[in-house]
Amino acid sequence: MTAIISLVGRTNVGKSTLFNRLTGRKKALVHDRPGVTRDRREGKAVLFGCTFTAVDTAGLENGGKLADSMWRQTQKALQVSAAIIFMVDVRAGVTPLDKKTAQTLRKVGRPVILAANKAEGRDLILQDLYSLGFGEPVLISAEHGLGMSDLFEALSPYIQENAGEENAEQPQEKRKRVRKKEEEIDLTDETVKEEDLIGRVIDLAVVGRPNVGKSTLVNRLLGEDRMLTGPMAGLTRDAISIDWTYKGRLLRLTDTAGLRRRSRIEDDLEKLSAADTKRAAFLAQVVILVLDADAILDKQDLTIARQVLDEGRALVIAVNKWDMVKDKKQVLQILNDRIATSLTQVKGLKTVAVSARTGEGLDRLMQAVFDVYAVWNSRISTGRLNRWLTKMTEQTPPPLSATKRPIPLKYITQAKTRPPTFALFSSNPEKLPESYLRYLIKGLAQDLKIEGIPIRILMRKAKNPYENKARSGQKSHKKRK
Repeated sequence: MTAIISLVGRTNVGKSTLFNRLTGRKKALVHDRPGVTRDRREGKAVLFGCTFTAVDTAGLENGGKLADSMWRQTQKALQVSAAIIFMVDVRAGVTPLDKKTAQTLRKVGRPVILAANKAEGRDLILQDLYSLGFGEPVLISAEHGLGMSDLFEALSPYIQENAGEENAEQPQEKRKRVRKKEEEIDLTDETVKEEDLIGRVIDLAVVGRPNVGKSTLVNRLLGEDRMLTGPMAGLTRDAISIDWTYKGRLLRLTDTAGLRRRSRIEDDLEKLSAADTKRAAFLAQVVILVLDADAILDKQDLTIARQVLDEGRALVIAVNKWDMVKDKKQVLQILNDRIATSLTQVKGLKTVAVSARTGEGLDRLMQAVFDVYAVWNSRISTGRLNRWLTKMTEQTPPPLSATKRPIPLKYITQAKTRPPTFALFSSNPEKLPESYLRYLIKGLAQDLKIEGIPIRILMRKAKNPYENKARSGQKSHKKRK
């Protein structure tokens, strides 16, 4: 376990900017508006070769129900911290809220490092900072990366012990993809490389429209109030990831901000949140789309589902607030009809009725996640694929080419998994219409038991067996001349 270092302070002092610099990625949303961060966010941070866990917390504010909820989240981070970075805005000076925060932090019983942010290029008055009672302030500029060596010196007693283990890891060598030559492909090969899916970490993102219960669902799965929840839409702004274990399986669970229609988004902060949500969803392996049982698969739900499938992610649909539904049979019928008519690119999507409030259906939801993840990683032997292709072309031959003969499909092989992607070789690949490809994809899903996930078929130009002979004949003819 690496040391946990929490970043604490009032709103808009630069905590998220420092978090992004320490983690080396723009994971936390940064905006001029105060109070952007609401949930605490964790990330692997590296400072001068030492590794630790940085925790970005919500900006401290005066009073209010939401402020109290955010403070409770911050307290949970402080309780497990090896040290605390207390950030203040040196340009604004010490405010009453800074003084109140200092009094609170003294009671926590953890080492506190006072970081005076935004200290670039100005004549600074530091006397007020000493009044906070945390000794010599560390002058930094999180935006420009100034003062990081001084910050490391202050942090080193708390992160040095854990540096060796993390730094012992060697960077993985880049893997080069080597395409097999056509003559190396054995069309009768029945071997399938078995992969250990149990030991892998599953990246699982929870997405949906605002106020459908995503954060409540995440909290119920985790068994703790990890995310802020409430009747007000838009509480979640950042995509927050949590490492989690469910029945021995390792997952990285990501809660995301609600996605509204693009035409309704005018606020630039909401645009940032929407972009962060899409990034998290498109980088996930399995995506849970949460629907409100009272408004199943409206236009925005369908848009989200299509984008997830187009990115090649595995999708599971969770119909939330199921405990509130009176006519359950009718609601399921409506859902199935909408999926059948509006999400035609994938057959057999898994749908699970759940209640995030009561916990109903969550075991079935997680089983659906594991099932669809296994199918998403499916690998099929070349021999089985080509027997299937022969059957499909005999049932429905490909369309006729310009020579009035069916477009020849030579053979098929699997190019990769995640999602299953197949290379189909033909002498005229550009002539095969999309309708016939859809026919093949539908057959793949049904016949080879890989339904409920996106499937891709890539057309490839088959090698002309007479090409080399023709060239050698031309060369010998030139020599005779």
